[in-house]
Amino acid sequence: MKSSAKTAAKTPMKTPQAAPPTVPVTTPASEGEVATEPVPPEVTASAVSAVAKLGDEVVLGHYQVAVDRMYPQWKERAAQSMGGMEALNQRLAGVTTQMVQQGISMISFKPQGQPRVYEVSPGGKTVRLSGVDVQKLVYTKWLVLVPTSTRFRIFPKDKPKAVIIDSTSYQVAVSDKAKIDWTFIDGAGLNIADLRGMFSTLPKDMELPPVEKHESR
Repeated sequence: MKSSAKTAAKTPMKTPQAAPPTVPVTTPASEGEVATEPVPPEVTASAVSAVAKLGDEVVLGHYQVAVDRMYPQWKERAAQSMGGMEALNQRLAGVTTQMVQQGISMISFKPQGQPRVYEVSPGGKTVRLSGVDVQKLVYTKWLVLVPTSTRFRIFPKDKPKAVIIDSTSYQVAVSDKAKIDWTFIDGAGLNIADLRGMFSTLPKDMELPPVEKHESR
């Protein structure tokens, strides 16, 4: 017992070591490990409001707003298919004139239906976990499918009175999470392959809102 006591007494006390420097830890960038978050109600409301404002401008014949607020990657595709950005602008500039010549006027354009929200565009984000900086893979953008209803008035040359056409479609509203600023993709002519080509993490069983037209009775 005395020997043990002497040994304990002679054992030097350990000096506490300083904490090692913080080193960011990078998580694997696989799709299954992308961190998700609940959708704040204000995100959906903001997207719907932005689509409503876009519709107000288009009804007034301000089609350039639709170009200015088009999702950049989609705008590039549209411009390439038409021979360049100048050609795209010229075509849209002539839309109002063409509609008048054809006896077509837009009466209303508004959101109508249940929006669907998705998280897209994975990217790195540094967060603090248990005193360690961790590089997490998170979704950096919101994508909202906003159904729309548009009404047109047409004066056919072979009919004595105007025909009212109701159209259901949708807008794809996209914004960075860090700063809400919506840009849009018109659902008319869009297919799931086009959308997934830009946002590969969208659900494989995802369905787009219907696009259809019918004469109002």
